[in-house]
Amino acid sequence: MLNVVIVGAGKGGTSLLNALLKMSRQVRVLGVADRRPDAPGLGLAAAHGIPTTTDFTGLVCLPEVDVIVDATGQPGLDEEIRRLKWPRAVVIEGLAMNLILSFVEESHRLLRALEERELERDVMLDSTHDAIVAVNAEGVVTLLNRSAEKLLGVSRDQVLGRRAADVIPNTRLHVVLATGEPELNQQQEVGRTTIVTNRVPVRNKDGQVVGAVAVFRDITEVKALAEEITGLREMKVLLEAIFNSTQDAISVVDENGIGWMVNPAYSALTGLKPEEVIGKPATVDIDPSQESMHLQVLRTRQPVRNVPLRVGPRKREVVVNVAPILVDGKLKGSVGVIRDVSEIARLSAELEQHRKLLRRLTSSYTFDEIIADSPVMQQAVEQARRAAETPATVLLRGESGTGKELFAHAIHNASSRRRGQFIRVNCAAIAESLLESELFGYAEGAFTGARKGGKRGLFEEAHGGTLFLDEVGELPPGLQAKLLRVLQEKEIVRVGEAKPIKVDVRVIAATNAPLEEMIAKGTFREDLYYRLNVIPIVIPPLRHRQEDIPKLVKHLIEKLNKEYGRSVQDIAPDALRVLMDYHWPGNVRELENIIGRAMIAMSVTDTIIERRFLPPLGIAPAPEVPPAEDGRARPGVRPLFEVVAEAEKAALLQALQETKGNKTEAARRLAIAPRTLYYKLERYGLM
Repeated sequence: MLNVVIVGAGKGGTSLLNALLKMSRQVRVLGVADRRPDAPGLGLAAAHGIPTTTDFTGLVCLPEVDVIVDATGQPGLDEEIRRLKWPRAVVIEGLAMNLILSFVEESHRLLRALEERELERDVMLDSTHDAIVAVNAEGVVTLLNRSAEKLLGVSRDQVLGRRAADVIPNTRLHVVLATGEPELNQQQEVGRTTIVTNRVPVRNKDGQVVGAVAVFRDITEVKALAEEITGLREMKVLLEAIFNSTQDAISVVDENGIGWMVNPAYSALTGLKPEEVIGKPATVDIDPSQESMHLQVLRTRQPVRNVPLRVGPRKREVVVNVAPILVDGKLKGSVGVIRDVSEIARLSAELEQHRKLLRRLTSSYTFDEIIADSPVMQQAVEQARRAAETPATVLLRGESGTGKELFAHAIHNASSRRRGQFIRVNCAAIAESLLESELFGYAEGAFTGARKGGKRGLFEEAHGGTLFLDEVGELPPGLQAKLLRVLQEKEIVRVGEAKPIKVDVRVIAATNAPLEEMIAKGTFREDLYYRLNVIPIVIPPLRHRQEDIPKLVKHLIEKLNKEYGRSVQDIAPDALRVLMDYHWPGNVRELENIIGRAMIAMSVTDTIIERRFLPPLGIAPAPEVPPAEDGRARPGVRPLFEVVAEAEKAALLQALQETKGNKTEAARRLAIAPRTLYYKLERYGLM
């Protein structure tokens, strides 16, 4: 601190004293002297506790004085002061001192202005949402705003004055300093926060890099919002695809009951084009004598289920389910699902013909009757035995003819449900329009021709027992959803009714279809797959269990002896070797067919199946029999119906062999309906 003495307390000295008082941190005034006791500067000094005197000699000779200011303007006084002062003290005339002070005041003013500018800058930088970090040419942090503190999780005191590379995680400002190249729109992770950064070098007027600045912001919420919007768009596309591809007819109206959306299935069912419904009242598609379920739901805000209506110009008989569309409790419209039941009425006459394919059997097969000498078959039987001890759903997998139904019977017969019914239904052998009413039953009046009092479905019939769903992979999508509900909720809803009925049924399903591929193609529900596949059991094909063939042949001989009234005792070793070497695409069912044909070829006195009695294995073309020269049939020509039947049977076996037992694909290759295929398989004993 500078110690100053002022000599002269007039106008100039007083002005000088005022200036020095403002510099109290840098300057200390030791005293003020003036010969005039009433000099204004003496009063000002006394008011601030500064010693005053009318004799300057005592002040100027103080040893601690650094500067003596002569503010009197009297000639020769400065010489006297220099004579009295200590050598270290400096004498300055008042005019020079005022000039110095004016420079000092100007510098203070500029410093205050600079501080104000810096304060304004800091306020602006701290107010921005973007985080900002600046470094000098040495990489030392010179600026860090509040947003940067928050994003980086550091304080200014920890960072300012230190190298950025040491205190800021993942910074690349030192790289920008080294390369002089900007890095724009760089995305990176800071903890759990996603940020996007722009890093640019700072250059002076000569183009030299003198620092670098990074501006970055948190885009976590923006990224999440973008992903949400993308997800919503994808969901919209997905829902539109589902809406347009579902086999159920769907119509949607707004809160005023005006048509809003219909899908292609709706147009196909009602015969009404979209433009005939969209923008029109909800009553446009129903019989004028009936009430619109859309309007009822909009009025009551309550859903309706299984209401019979007549729709379209052809007055098609349908059942509708309508539910309100509520968004945050506000009614936005209603959606209706329309299902055609006129097909059920049209096909009701076929019901009796299909009943024989349902095979409602009382279980009689046990595990003891399953021939299992081979390790793979023993493993399958052991899995089935364990499954019988639990109530879980079982999925039997295996090629056609491997014995899936036999396993289902055995599981049921070994379970706690053995006293209940065992009911088998072939999901592929019944028309879709009939299958729903067969499985779930129907209410009285559900459709034209419906039985009075309604009808119990197979799930109700199997209550307390087991329902065996063979060829479950052939279930249509609509029934897949209904089966899923039964497995989840343990209840069914009859066609034409709204009230659910509780059922206690163990489901055993079987298929030779590639369910996993069907899931990928969207033809089989993944959620239903997991409900069915609780205990999967794979039944090996006959070609993987050739050790079992001798016992199987013996068993089949005993069985067919009873059916044919024969007394065949055994099979010759060379004939058995032929059977052992064959690959059996038709599995046990094909083996039974071969043994049966061999026994028919034998005379009633033959007791051993010799090789010569075996028919050709695999599919062989029927032999051609040329006509006689006179055009008449040769002796021994069989009746045409026998030739046709044999050719038809051979074609069926060939199709099953080529498709590895996939009946749907076999029907497609034979250009016949799946149910026709099942009729013929049943007819020729190939089931």
